[in-house]
Amino acid sequence: MAIIETKDLVFEYIRRDEEGNVEGITRAVDEVSLSIRQGDFVAILGHNGSGKSTLAKHINAILYPTEGTVWVDGMDTADDEKLWDIRQEAGMVFQNPDNQIIGQVVEEDVGFGPENLGVPTKEIWERVEESLKAVGMYEFRKYSPNKLSGGQKQRVSIAGVIAMHPKCIVLDEPTAMLDPNGRKEVIRAVRALNDVEGITVILITHYMEEIIHANKVFVMDNGKIAMEGTPREVFSQVDKLKSLRLDVPQVTLLAHELRESGLNIPEGILTTDELVKALGL
Repeated sequence: MAIIETKDLVFEYIRRDEEGNVEGITRAVDEVSLSIRQGDFVAILGHNGSGKSTLAKHINAILYPTEGTVWVDGMDTADDEKLWDIRQEAGMVFQNPDNQIIGQVVEEDVGFGPENLGVPTKEIWERVEESLKAVGMYEFRKYSPNKLSGGQKQRVSIAGVIAMHPKCIVLDEPTAMLDPNGRKEVIRAVRALNDVEGITVILITHYMEEIIHANKVFVMDNGKIAMEGTPREVFSQVDKLKSLRLDVPQVTLLAHELRESGLNIPEGILTTDELVKALGL
């Protein structure tokens, strides 16, 4: 069953002058139809301005369609009465963790969402504990967020979303402001949520190495879905990805160039281990 579904989704940004007259219209999402099943790990790729973040904001009902429909767990995001139910089902994590962390102490911050939902105090603390353990941050529960690294802060942001018990988490370039170690920490935590907790993950990113474990990949360009498939299917098309101004993982590119030079190895190699095996080393 689909947890997230869009049909002919269109979103237009309207620019107005000081008098309120329309100066121009930019179509950021252009007739996108997609379906994401409960428990999937889906990655949405695209260069800057491709429409991927605009699409993400529809899943959490931050934006509403200009045309078309978005359903979250069967609920139409245009239905105002369902707004809080939708936001509880589909949690959102943004680029900058400092914009999401509001508590003075880690455990207080993680408990803020459930408290707003009216969850009983005893259950709030149970949720805080399980959420921090899920992202590997339980030992930091008494810390001030100011004392944490960027990757640790982002994991606390994710714990705050998990504590609200969503079925789906949308991560909009969650590692864009982090160093390589921070990126690895966050992606490891996200994969564990998907593998162990069964939470549907939608990862918006332009870091190719982050998506090799996804079930499905959508590549966006000019507001449309330009490619879709498994990571292996998508990364087998190196030249097409380059034409969309996207990189591929370094090991995939190396394997592609070796293949082009005449070596008999498969396309779509995703890891160093796969390349070593293909080369018979």
